[in-house]
This record gives sequence, structure tokens and C-alpha cells, in this order.
Amino acid sequence: MSTPAPIVRTLDDLRAATQGWRRAGETIGVVPTMGALHDGHLSLVAAAKARCDRVIVTIFVNPKQFNNPEDLANYPRTELEDAAKLARFSVDALYVPDADQIYPTHFATTVSVAGLTDVMEGAHRPGHFDGVATVVTKLFLQTSADHAFFGEKDFQQLQVVRRMAADLDIPITVHGCPTIREIDGLAMASRNLLLSDRARTIAPRLHEEMETIAAGIAEGQPFATLQAAAIARLELAGFTQVDYLEIRANDDLSLLDTPNRPARLFAAAWLAGVRLIDNIAI
Repeated sequence: MSTPAPIVRTLDDLRAATQGWRRAGETIGVVPTMGALHDGHLSLVAAAKARCDRVIVTIFVNPKQFNNPEDLANYPRTELEDAAKLARFSVDALYVPDADQIYPTHFATTVSVAGLTDVMEGAHRPGHFDGVATVVTKLFLQTSADHAFFGEKDFQQLQVVRRMAADLDIPITVHGCPTIREIDGLAMASRNLLLSDRARTIAPRLHEEMETIAAGIAEGQPFATLQAAAIARLELAGFTQVDYLEIRANDDLSLLDTPNRPARLFAAAWLAGVRLIDNIAI
């Protein structure tokens, strides 16, 4: 039977719940989100339910990780729909804090992870990962969770969060969960809601070109040749700019010419004013 998640808006109320769970020896899982939930998010909730006694889903559109005020203003906010989607999972709390619960007056601390944040998203969105690391640190400490669940679609973010938790000795296990895709291959993302109907039909080309590159690499073709051809085809299809399309090592995100150790192909590209990101293992 579906049970609506109790919505918690203050840290005091959240801790009142989690303290009881901890006294009972129950494990707590957290799924941090910015809302506009889709099946990718819900797969994280399912993973948390399978692993933990108690599950908290957080929804907070974090202003500190947006570079563009317009992007922040346009970000989808769908709290009622999100709560309805979570009902069938019977999560134990939906934590939707007001801004002052995360960034109270005189808040003056930033959590910054070096190295992993200098490339890809970090290079194109200065300060983005400082915002991510700061808010996730807060959410880990506020929820006192034992396990956290993030999607591999944002693989760089996943590695940043893992490094932050390890460096700060936060006693939490960070789990990466597989990217969930639409039937046409497009990686599920809240930003997909911003695509026009026409752009939505073009968007899957990004994943298609990445798969073409992966197949070419498996056949021994040079990456630079595959990369140039893929970018040309994407621009011909209607993408206006490819921010990056590159191979990087899984562990430290160092740039590779060929996947001679565990690696992924990462991409970010603009389509009709919407920035799409994706990655696949190669």
C-alpha cells in the first residue's frame, strides 16, 4: 500500500526522527536531490530501500551550485508531483528544507574539493562543485545517514562527493547507481523537461555518438579521429556547442588518449539552450 512520505522542513524535526531511528539501531539511507524527480531518481530510492532500514529523500534546489541566476530561476520545482511519485516507496521522510535551514544568516563556510573539480563541469561551471560539496556535506550531517545514493550519470559529482566524505571522515558509504535512460537512450535528467518537442527528438543523438565512439575504440580506431567526426555530426544534427567529449580515468578523472585503465567517455553539449551531459564506461 502506498504511504505518502511525511514532509519535514526543519532540521529540528528531522533530527527528532533520526535520533529515534539511531537509538533503535536502524540504518539510514539518504537520496539527495533537487526535485523534479524522474525514474533515475526513483531507482536511487529503490536502491536505498533495498539497503537501509530507513530512507530519507531530500529536495533542495541549491542556489550555490548554479552559475547562472536564470538557470536557477528556471529549474523545475515540482514538490507535490515529487511527493506523489515517492508514495509507492513508503520512504520515511521527505526532507524539503527552507533555505535558512541549509544556509542560515551569517553562513560563511565553503567545502571545496581540489583536483577532481578542475576539469569538465568544474572548468565550465566555476564554483559549481563548491556548491555541491557544501550542500551535500550539510545534508550528510543533518540526516546522519549511513548510506548515500547518487546516479552515475553525474559521475564527476559522484567522485567529488566520495572524496569529500573520505577527506572529512564523514561515516557514510557513498553508492553509485547506474544511469537510467529513456527508451531512445537519452539519459534521464530533470533538465530534459526544458527541451522543446523538436529538441527532444534530437537529444538522443548525443548518446548514439558516444556509443559509436566506444565501438570505434574497441576496434582500435584513434580517439581523436572518432571525437572530431562525432562533434561534426552533432553540430550537423542541431547541437550548438560541444563543451567537452573526452576520455577520463574513473578514479582521478585524469585525461586519457585511450582507455588503458578503467575509464569513461564524458560529454557535455548544448541543444536549443539546454545543456546535456552524459557518460558511459569504455
